[in-house]
Amino acid sequence: MSHSLFISDLHLCSSSRKSTRLFEHFVQHTAPHAEALYILGDLFEYWAGDDDLGTPFHRKITGALRELSRNGVAIFIMHGNRDFLMQEKLAEACGASLLNDPSLLDLYGTPTLLSHGDALCTDDTAYQDFRRQVRDAGWQQQFLSLPLAQRKAQIEQLRIQSKSEKQHKAMSIMDVNPQAVQELLQQNHYPRLIHGHTHRPAHHLYHLDGHTYDRWVLGDWDKQANALRCDSTGIHWEDIKA
Repeated sequence: MSHSLFISDLHLCSSSRKSTRLFEHFVQHTAPHAEALYILGDLFEYWAGDDDLGTPFHRKITGALRELSRNGVAIFIMHGNRDFLMQEKLAEACGASLLNDPSLLDLYGTPTLLSHGDALCTDDTAYQDFRRQVRDAGWQQQFLSLPLAQRKAQIEQLRIQSKSEKQHKAMSIMDVNPQAVQELLQQNHYPRLIHGHTHRPAHHLYHLDGHTYDRWVLGDWDKQANALRCDSTGIHWEDIKA
């Protein structure tokens, strides 16, 4: 049966051996049977710019996706909060298309809204301020003009700072805000919603303004590698194992 697969929050890097092994197994044995693969953000632990495509690890990951694309699977990649600097050169190297956040599509007859999910965590005001800054085109242009090594050093410092700050934040602040979810769905006429980012894989069912809708949350591959499989009969989980 024709189907599409959805994954997010892989956080791949040269030191993430388990996640990388799972990813390679997934693109070789599971994804080739799908007609489309949607990666909803944070494919990489971080992305310093498309001029970093030449490292052996990045060539391995992009090469695996490019081979999947050559075998007929349409690949779509969305920016996450860790790899928001991905641009067209990376997409081309993967044989993929970049996907706007959010994106609305007709998925086997069901309107479905795709998002990374970080924009919905509106209770974390400090993060939202940071998100607006780094998504600004002027800021990105200025940052990408720096030498690659300097960019990586700055990103490492930001990661250390972010990890420290998270220890002092309530878990609820780092989850989606129900009102933000409601407003997004109202604006898009109450579609099904699939997102990642929060690392809280779950299926939520809501009733709003006389409409019933689903919110599917993808897991992070650091803890529980999984995918959503969607076809004309609906959605179900697929665990990723190697």
